[in-house]
Amino acid sequence: MTKIALTIAGSDSGGGAGIQADLKTFALHCVHGTSALTCVTAQNTKGVDLVETTSLAMVKAQIRAVATDFQVDSVKTGMLPSCEIIEMVASHISEFNLPQLVVDPVMVSRTGAKLIDDNAIALLQKLLIPQAAIITPNRYEAEILSGLAIDNLDQVKQAAVAIYERLGAKVVLVKGGGLHTGDQGTDIWYDGVELKILRGKFVDTKNTNGAGCTLSAAVSANLALEKDSWSSVTAAKKYITTALENSLNIGAGNGPVGHFFPLIKSK
Repeated sequence: MTKIALTIAGSDSGGGAGIQADLKTFALHCVHGTSALTCVTAQNTKGVDLVETTSLAMVKAQIRAVATDFQVDSVKTGMLPSCEIIEMVASHISEFNLPQLVVDPVMVSRTGAKLIDDNAIALLQKLLIPQAAIITPNRYEAEILSGLAIDNLDQVKQAAVAIYERLGAKVVLVKGGGLHTGDQGTDIWYDGVELKILRGKFVDTKNTNGAGCTLSAAVSANLALEKDSWSSVTAAKKYITTALENSLNIGAGNGPVGHFFPLIKSK
Protein backbone atom coordinates (compact mmCIF):
# COMPACT_ATOMS: atom_id res chain seq x y z
CA MET A 1 0.00 0.00 0.00
CA THR A 2 1.27 3.46 -0.90
CA LYS A 3 2.19 5.50 2.15
CA ILE A 4 0.95 9.09 2.42
CA ALA A 5 2.46 12.09 4.18
CA LEU A 6 0.93 15.52 4.72
CA THR A 7 3.01 18.68 4.93
CA ILE A 8 1.49 21.84 6.41
CA ALA A 9 3.90 24.61 5.55
CA GLY A 10 4.70 27.62 3.39
CA SER A 11 5.53 27.84 -0.31
CA ASP A 12 8.98 28.87 -1.54
CA SER A 13 8.90 30.33 -5.06
CA GLY A 14 12.60 29.55 -5.41
CA GLY A 15 11.91 25.85 -4.91
CA GLY A 16 14.52 25.35 -2.22
CA ALA A 17 12.58 25.12 1.04
CA GLY A 18 9.05 24.79 2.41
CA ILE A 19 6.38 22.80 0.62
CA GLN A 20 8.58 22.35 -2.44
CA ALA A 21 11.40 20.75 -0.44
CA ASP A 22 8.95 18.58 1.49
CA LEU A 23 7.24 17.17 -1.60
CA LYS A 24 10.56 16.41 -3.29
CA THR A 25 11.72 14.61 -0.17
CA PHE A 26 8.53 12.57 0.09
CA ALA A 27 8.76 11.60 -3.58
CA LEU A 28 12.38 10.45 -3.29
CA HIS A 29 11.24 8.16 -0.44
CA CYS A 30 8.39 6.76 -2.59
CA VAL A 31 5.85 8.36 -0.26
CA HIS A 32 2.88 10.20 -1.75
CA GLY A 33 2.97 13.81 -0.64
CA THR A 34 -0.11 15.89 0.16
CA SER A 35 -0.01 19.50 1.30
CA ALA A 36 -1.70 22.46 2.96
CA LEU A 37 -0.11 25.83 2.20
CA THR A 38 -0.01 28.24 5.12
CA CYS A 39 1.67 31.13 3.33
CA VAL A 40 3.09 32.08 -0.05
CA THR A 41 6.51 33.68 -0.31
CA ALA A 42 8.27 35.53 -3.09
CA GLN A 43 11.85 34.45 -2.58
CA ASN A 44 14.97 33.23 -4.31
CA THR A 45 18.50 32.24 -3.34
CA LYS A 46 19.22 35.83 -2.25
CA GLY A 47 16.35 36.23 0.22
CA VAL A 48 12.65 36.77 0.83
CA ASP A 49 10.93 39.71 -0.87
CA LEU A 50 7.31 39.23 0.24
CA VAL A 51 5.22 36.91 2.40
CA GLU A 52 1.43 36.57 2.30
CA THR A 53 -0.38 34.43 4.85
CA THR A 54 -2.99 32.06 3.46
CA SER A 55 -6.50 32.66 4.81
CA LEU A 56 -7.48 30.59 7.81
CA ALA A 57 -10.46 29.19 5.89
CA MET A 58 -8.23 28.00 3.05
CA VAL A 59 -5.66 26.33 5.32
CA LYS A 60 -8.50 24.61 7.17
CA ALA A 61 -10.15 23.48 3.92
CA GLN A 62 -6.89 22.02 2.61
CA ILE A 63 -6.28 19.98 5.75
CA ARG A 64 -9.86 18.72 5.85
CA ALA A 65 -9.79 17.83 2.14
CA VAL A 66 -6.74 15.63 2.69
CA ALA A 67 -7.80 14.15 6.03
CA THR A 68 -11.29 13.16 4.86
CA ASP A 69 -10.09 11.34 1.74
CA PHE A 70 -6.62 9.91 2.36
CA GLN A 71 -5.23 7.52 4.95
CA VAL A 72 -2.49 9.83 6.19
CA ASP A 73 0.52 7.99 7.65
CA SER A 74 2.51 10.98 8.89
CA VAL A 75 2.24 14.75 9.18
CA LYS A 76 4.95 17.40 9.08
CA THR A 77 4.47 21.03 10.02
CA GLY A 78 6.73 23.84 8.89
CA MET A 79 5.99 27.56 8.75
CA LEU A 80 2.82 28.39 10.70
CA PRO A 81 2.73 32.17 10.46
CA SER A 82 -0.12 33.16 12.80
CA CYS A 83 -1.72 32.28 16.13
CA GLU A 84 -4.99 31.45 14.40
CA ILE A 85 -3.35 28.99 12.02
CA ILE A 86 -1.42 27.31 14.84
CA GLU A 87 -4.60 26.87 16.88
CA MET A 88 -6.50 25.46 13.92
CA VAL A 89 -3.71 23.08 12.85
CA ALA A 90 -3.35 21.74 16.40
CA SER A 91 -7.10 21.18 16.74
CA HIS A 92 -7.38 19.44 13.35
CA ILE A 93 -4.48 17.10 14.05
CA SER A 94 -6.34 16.08 17.21
CA GLU A 95 -9.78 15.97 15.57
CA PHE A 96 -8.68 13.70 12.72
CA ASN A 97 -6.23 11.75 14.89
CA LEU A 98 -3.47 12.40 12.36
CA PRO A 99 -0.49 10.19 13.25
CA GLN A 100 3.27 10.59 13.53
CA LEU A 101 3.44 14.36 13.78
CA VAL A 102 6.84 15.89 13.04
CA VAL A 103 7.07 19.51 14.16
CA ASP A 104 9.74 21.61 12.51
CA PRO A 105 9.30 24.68 14.75
CA VAL A 106 10.00 27.36 12.17
CA MET A 107 10.48 30.19 14.64
CA VAL A 108 14.04 31.39 14.06
CA SER A 109 16.19 31.14 10.94
CA ARG A 110 19.63 29.54 10.88
CA THR A 111 21.06 33.06 11.11
CA GLY A 112 19.10 33.82 14.28
CA ALA A 113 16.34 36.01 12.78
CA LYS A 114 12.94 35.54 14.47
CA LEU A 115 10.22 34.50 12.01
CA ILE A 116 7.06 34.53 14.17
CA ASP A 117 6.02 36.61 17.17
CA ASP A 118 6.11 35.63 20.83
CA ASN A 119 2.37 34.88 21.02
CA ALA A 120 2.65 32.41 18.14
CA ILE A 121 5.70 30.79 19.76
CA ALA A 122 3.75 30.37 23.01
CA LEU A 123 0.84 28.68 21.21
CA LEU A 124 3.21 26.41 19.32
CA GLN A 125 4.62 25.26 22.65
CA LYS A 126 1.22 24.88 24.32
CA LEU A 127 -0.91 23.31 21.59
CA LEU A 128 1.20 21.68 18.89
CA ILE A 129 4.49 20.45 20.29
CA PRO A 130 2.84 18.24 22.97
CA GLN A 131 1.21 16.26 20.14
CA ALA A 132 4.49 15.69 18.31
CA ALA A 133 6.11 12.32 17.75
CA ILE A 134 9.31 14.28 17.17
CA ILE A 135 10.34 17.94 17.17
CA THR A 136 13.36 19.16 15.18
CA PRO A 137 14.53 22.61 16.41
CA ASN A 138 17.70 24.27 15.24
CA ARG A 139 20.13 25.80 17.72
CA TYR A 140 18.30 29.12 18.07
CA GLU A 141 14.87 27.52 18.31
CA ALA A 142 16.19 25.12 20.93
CA GLU A 143 17.41 28.10 22.98
CA ILE A 144 13.87 29.54 23.00
CA LEU A 145 12.17 26.24 23.74
CA SER A 146 14.58 25.22 26.50
CA GLY A 147 15.32 28.62 28.00
CA LEU A 148 19.03 27.77 27.85
CA ALA A 149 21.97 29.32 26.01
CA ILE A 150 23.61 26.99 23.49
CA ASP A 151 27.23 27.38 22.43
CA ASN A 152 28.56 23.81 22.51
CA LEU A 153 27.51 20.18 22.29
CA ASP A 154 27.06 19.72 26.04
CA GLN A 155 24.60 22.60 26.05
CA VAL A 156 22.76 21.04 23.10
CA LYS A 157 22.34 17.90 25.22
CA GLN A 158 21.03 19.93 28.15
CA ALA A 159 18.60 21.76 25.88
CA ALA A 160 17.24 18.51 24.40
CA VAL A 161 16.46 17.17 27.87
CA ALA A 162 14.91 20.47 28.96
CA ILE A 163 12.67 20.65 25.88
CA TYR A 164 11.50 17.10 26.43
CA GLU A 165 10.69 17.74 30.07
CA ARG A 166 9.02 21.11 29.47
CA LEU A 167 6.95 20.52 26.34
CA GLY A 168 6.01 16.86 26.10
CA ALA A 169 7.10 15.86 22.60
CA LYS A 170 7.88 12.14 22.47
CA VAL A 171 11.30 12.71 20.90
CA VAL A 172 13.49 15.81 20.64
CA LEU A 173 16.09 16.16 17.89
CA VAL A 174 18.18 19.30 18.32
CA LYS A 175 20.11 20.10 15.15
CA GLY A 176 23.71 21.19 15.64
CA GLY A 177 24.25 22.89 12.31
CA GLY A 178 24.40 26.28 14.00
CA LEU A 179 27.30 25.41 16.28
CA HIS A 180 30.59 27.16 15.66
CA THR A 181 32.83 24.40 16.94
CA GLY A 182 34.17 21.09 15.70
CA ASP A 183 30.75 19.65 16.55
CA GLN A 184 29.01 21.55 13.75
CA GLY A 185 26.52 19.26 12.09
CA THR A 186 26.22 16.96 15.12
CA ASP A 187 22.64 16.44 16.33
CA ILE A 188 21.28 15.29 19.68
CA TRP A 189 18.36 12.84 19.98
CA TYR A 190 16.48 12.34 23.27
CA ASP A 191 13.38 10.27 23.99
CA GLY A 192 13.18 10.63 27.77
CA VAL A 193 15.26 7.49 28.34
CA GLU A 194 18.22 7.54 25.98
CA LEU A 195 20.28 10.49 24.81
CA LYS A 196 22.09 9.73 21.56
CA ILE A 197 24.64 11.66 19.56
CA LEU A 198 24.01 11.64 15.83
CA ARG A 199 27.23 12.50 14.07
CA GLY A 200 27.43 12.98 10.36
CA LYS A 201 29.84 14.25 7.80
CA PHE A 202 29.98 18.05 7.82
CA VAL A 203 29.53 19.28 4.27
CA ASP A 204 31.19 22.62 3.67
CA THR A 205 28.86 24.34 1.19
CA LYS A 206 27.03 27.64 1.02
CA ASN A 207 24.17 25.94 -0.81
CA THR A 208 22.11 24.85 2.18
CA ASN A 209 18.71 26.34 1.36
CA GLY A 210 15.98 23.96 2.50
CA ALA A 211 18.24 21.77 4.63
CA GLY A 212 16.07 22.01 7.75
CA CYS A 213 12.82 21.43 5.86
CA THR A 214 14.36 18.49 4.05
CA LEU A 215 15.60 16.81 7.23
CA SER A 216 12.23 17.01 8.97
CA ALA A 217 10.42 15.91 5.80
CA ALA A 218 12.75 12.91 5.52
CA VAL A 219 11.98 12.01 9.13
CA SER A 220 8.28 12.25 8.31
CA ALA A 221 8.65 10.09 5.20
CA ASN A 222 10.50 7.39 7.11
CA LEU A 223 7.90 7.41 9.89
CA ALA A 224 5.23 6.98 7.21
CA LEU A 225 7.19 3.96 6.00
CA GLU A 226 6.75 2.49 9.51
CA LYS A 227 10.32 2.89 10.69
CA ASP A 228 10.83 3.63 14.37
CA SER A 229 11.89 7.07 15.55
CA TRP A 230 15.63 6.46 15.79
CA SER A 231 15.78 4.64 12.45
CA SER A 232 13.78 7.45 10.84
CA VAL A 233 16.15 10.08 12.17
CA THR A 234 19.32 8.24 11.15
CA ALA A 235 17.94 7.60 7.66
CA ALA A 236 16.95 11.26 7.38
CA LYS A 237 20.41 12.36 8.47
CA LYS A 238 21.95 10.22 5.74
CA TYR A 239 19.53 11.65 3.18
CA ILE A 240 20.23 15.31 4.00
CA THR A 241 23.99 14.72 4.13
CA THR A 242 23.94 13.31 0.60
CA ALA A 243 21.62 16.11 -0.53
CA LEU A 244 24.12 18.65 0.81
CA GLU A 245 26.96 16.85 -0.95
CA ASN A 246 24.96 17.24 -4.16
CA SER A 247 23.68 20.75 -3.47
CA LEU A 248 22.89 22.98 -6.42
CA ASN A 249 25.06 25.98 -7.20
CA ILE A 250 22.26 27.95 -8.86
CA GLY A 251 21.15 31.54 -8.42
CA ALA A 252 23.23 34.42 -7.11
CA GLY A 253 22.90 33.52 -3.42
CA ASN A 254 22.69 30.34 -1.37
CA GLY A 255 21.43 27.54 -3.59
CA PRO A 256 19.25 24.60 -2.50
CA VAL A 257 20.20 21.10 -1.44
CA GLY A 258 20.06 18.49 -4.22
CA HIS A 259 17.12 16.08 -4.00
CA PHE A 260 17.43 14.19 -7.27
CA PHE A 261 20.91 12.73 -6.73
CA PRO A 262 19.60 9.11 -6.67
CA LEU A 263 18.11 9.57 -10.13
CA ILE A 264 21.30 11.09 -11.54
CA LYS A 265 23.55 8.43 -10.05
CA SER A 266 21.33 5.61 -11.25
CA LYS A 267 21.83 6.62 -14.90
